Amino acid sequence: MMKIATAEQELDPIQLLKWYVECGVDETISDQPVNWFAENENIHISQTVKPNNPPARNASGSAPLASNRELIETAEKLAAGCDSLSALNAAILEFDGCSLKKTASNTVFCDGNPDSDIMLIGEAPGADEDRIGKPFVGQAGQLLDRMFAAIDMKREKDFYITNVLPWRPPGNRKPTDQECDMCLPFLKRHIELFKPKLIVLIGGTSATALLNTKTGITRLRGKWHDYPLGDEKIPMMPIYHPAYLLRQPQFKKQAWHDLLAIKEKLVS
Repeated sequence: MMKIATAEQELDPIQLLKWYVECGVDETISDQPVNWFAENENIHISQTVKPNNPPARNASGSAPLASNRELIETAEKLAAGCDSLSALNAAILEFDGCSLKKTASNTVFCDGNPDSDIMLIGEAPGADEDRIGKPFVGQAGQLLDRMFAAIDMKREKDFYITNVLPWRPPGNRKPTDQECDMCLPFLKRHIELFKPKLIVLIGGTSATALLNTKTGITRLRGKWHDYPLGDEKIPMMPIYHPAYLLRQPQFKKQAWHDLLAIKEKLVS
């Protein structure tokens, strides 16, 4: 027999809104259904070209919201002014141009040994990372640690980890190109300040962002690329994201070959 929820059993409105944000809902719908067939009968399509007027001010009379290009330029200026990792962390905390910051609990900057030579770059924080404030601390992070332990590398002393995005996308959705572009100036400055001798790109998002390509991770993984850093070229290897390996364990063999290639590069 179906049970009907009483008013006391219904979700608290605040909790319901939080649940919507977690699921990635970004717009609401009306309580009343719309008959789009009836609506279409009253729609008259105008082919009149409107003049290219300047953007209107909002209801408060203030200037319109900054464009994506302007926000990227702001991020570039903030990043360029940083002369240390701590200054970069402060600049990211100051930057309000990315909407992900509004829904995230924490800004996730880095973990691992800042004095090491190896830099691992992931995609974005997940739920555990957002809660704790460190990258790769959940189930995927635990697998990542085991993967590198298999080639005698530990997070505490042998490598350093960050992400393309310092804020968690709602519902752990894939970051958009615009979000990646907006955070890329901070990541590039992060690399310049850390000065790694080798970079490992974890997953498709970090690989496509830094290699500036639409090629998928299955074709990029296992191949060495160069990252230009001043007069040097830093070797860079894309690998499968451990979260992907948790869902598709049959690819762990390929991941193992990639790890062996990384180990060989380090000792060569």
